[in-house]
Amino acid sequence: MSKKRYFPPELLEKAITKFDGSIEKYEIGRSVKGLPIIELKIGNGKKNIFMWSQMHGNETSTTRAIFKLIPWLLNTSQSEYLKTFSIYIIPQLNPDGSKLYTRHNANNIDLNRDAMTLSEPESVVLNKAIKRISPYLALNLHGQRTIYGAGNSGKPATLSFLAPSADEDRSITPAREKAMKIIIDIKKGLSKELPYGIARYNDVYNPNCVGDSFTSSEIPTILFEAGHYPNDYDRTIVTNYIFKAFKLLLKSLVKKSNNNSTDEYFKIPENTESYTDLLISNVDIVYDEKVFKKQQLAVQYLEKLDRNKINFVPIFIKFDNNLPYKAHRHIDLKGERAKISFILNGEVKNSKYNKLFSLKTNN
Repeated sequence: MSKKRYFPPELLEKAITKFDGSIEKYEIGRSVKGLPIIELKIGNGKKNIFMWSQMHGNETSTTRAIFKLIPWLLNTSQSEYLKTFSIYIIPQLNPDGSKLYTRHNANNIDLNRDAMTLSEPESVVLNKAIKRISPYLALNLHGQRTIYGAGNSGKPATLSFLAPSADEDRSITPAREKAMKIIIDIKKGLSKELPYGIARYNDVYNPNCVGDSFTSSEIPTILFEAGHYPNDYDRTIVTNYIFKAFKLLLKSLVKKSNNNSTDEYFKIPENTESYTDLLISNVDIVYDEKVFKKQQLAVQYLEKLDRNKINFVPIFIKFDNNLPYKAHRHIDLKGERAKISFILNGEVKNSKYNKLFSLKTNN
């Protein structure tokens, strides 16, 4: 189980309270279930930066990184940033989903596919905020599953970024170009620590997605995706990398000029769906009343909320003689003459192996 992955509204309120008197706080709307949506403001500069997190309630790493960024910004050594920028933050756009640890809101709507219809109160809040703030730069903060690799590097995608498309032709508009150049600076700044762990998110245009919609409106927007680092299922290491990316972004913005070429952006490897959490080799599998000898079996961990902690439940996804997946963990059962009965996309049925397949976090 992981205590760190769960970041509900109650924890958000405690995190904000620590900065009472140091930052501005406003309630700018309510969720489907009537929970407050809070906006924070730091700095008094002329250039507005707008960032929002937990649009998907179960994506908490960027929210945790925000609460590393805030005290860093309030440090007197960072006063120049606060004179240059006004930073507006919605740390939890989807409080209902954050409470239940679900991707969708209480109406089972993906808020990042609601940019055109604005059917949900949370979407309306975000839309009003972007118009009111008129940001110099917008940051759409998310988390992604452990299935993604960074191109063909063989490494998991620890961080992924996107300068969203503004049209179906994926044109490099001025707003998109600005986002690309900033992403390149972040990539360069993290190149020694994550030489192969940074990826580029798919840029197929979707007007229903918030980032695409804002870029179409000539608002430079960057999508952050907090991914996976080896053995970091608590996402503590990843949270620190997001925080470092925030700092590099601000450093990029205060440069007098940015001569990065957009060609460098497209050299960042694109996300690939190449990973599974656990790969089990040399196992005999009983499936649909048949026995399959010496198979490989892919297991993915399903995150379930259990008493304010996240439980990682092993789910059997696929088996074959030789699966095309890289794995965050590999178990070879050769010599044990193991036989496993299971349901595809279901939980382990043979209790003998439950502990073997379970995931231990750093808590």
